[in-house]
Amino acid sequence: MPSAPLNTIEITLQRGRVQGRAASGFEPVASAFADNFTLHQEVGAACAIYHRGRVVVDIWGGMADPASGHEWQQDTIALVFSAAKGPTATCIHQLAEAGKLDLDLPIAHYWPAFGCNGKEHISTRMVLTHRAGLAAVDGELTLPEVLAWEPVVAAIAAQAPNWEPGSKHGYHARSFGWILGELIRLITGQSAGQYLAGHICQPLGLRYWVGLPADYLPACATLLPPVGGNDSVAALLGADSLTARVMTGPNGLFGYNDMWNRPEVLQAEMPSSNGVGDARSLARFYAALTGQVEGVQILGPAQLAKACELQVRGPDAVIFHETCFGLGYALQPALAAGAGPRSFGHPGAGGALAFADPDAGLGFAYVMNAMQFKPEGDPRSAGLVRAAYDCLAWHAG
Repeated sequence: MPSAPLNTIEITLQRGRVQGRAASGFEPVASAFADNFTLHQEVGAACAIYHRGRVVVDIWGGMADPASGHEWQQDTIALVFSAAKGPTATCIHQLAEAGKLDLDLPIAHYWPAFGCNGKEHISTRMVLTHRAGLAAVDGELTLPEVLAWEPVVAAIAAQAPNWEPGSKHGYHARSFGWILGELIRLITGQSAGQYLAGHICQPLGLRYWVGLPADYLPACATLLPPVGGNDSVAALLGADSLTARVMTGPNGLFGYNDMWNRPEVLQAEMPSSNGVGDARSLARFYAALTGQVEGVQILGPAQLAKACELQVRGPDAVIFHETCFGLGYALQPALAAGAGPRSFGHPGAGGALAFADPDAGLGFAYVMNAMQFKPEGDPRSAGLVRAAYDCLAWHAG
């Protein structure tokens, strides 16, 4: 299916430019994107939208590295934190669809060492829905041990749950990726990043990685941590609180600070936390979940329907506010303000957002380098989502 005609976009900012293309009728998304720089302290970002398998918005702008004055380029990529959970969950669903993984069998069936200390009956479904009770990873792990993979998954296999598995849901910020990634490795013989590259990214031509190749490090935008990082959580609840242990763990190594710019962190595989890519790739990924993109569809409709069924909704035992999850995907109304009711995808810490709306035929992605945490929600992504749906309504009218 040919792409819709795209019009060139160029808007001058105080620092840098907004550049890219938008289909006729979708120019207001570019205006909303530019507004983020003047109204919401945006520094560097990109946004892309697919509609019914066609790219209709592909824009970028601002500064990829303010310290050096390097502008965000068409090929700039960015760390997207937990927006990585969507692609990682999709790898699991591909294995389930192929009959290689039963989501309801105990994980110990595939990973015998896991089946101890009260984890004997934890299933993959429980991990996908954040009900496994393994939100915080125990153990005095060092950064090299975490980045090496084997020590951190061994620590998870040895520990006891943080709460009775299945009794409640609480955000498994990082353990989600290690547990699912180890299942992928045990079943396929490939790491999560290798499986993702071969079965999803290469067929779709995506510039997205879990485990960033060294050659792409220069293209990665410099992350700008939020003021205070995670210190406010530790100060309010205590460094030993479950929330602080989850959000900075393991062993307090992972606050939202400059360490996320370190090459060894970007090059390691943390399938729930350190996905790196561009907005057009994430939008294309979600477009290919709900329909074909240039002949490629990465998950069948029956498996996708199972993945998007509401599994848990309510106050989250780790982050307290309401969360809603299907099998690995975040769902409405907690996913994206203003998006359609059947939308699914995942946000990333500090602002990134990627999702699909199957009813609207939409694949949406927004990535950025200036992290912000606002209790009322991120106005940058909210404005882009609102503009996108306004454009869809205009086209429909």
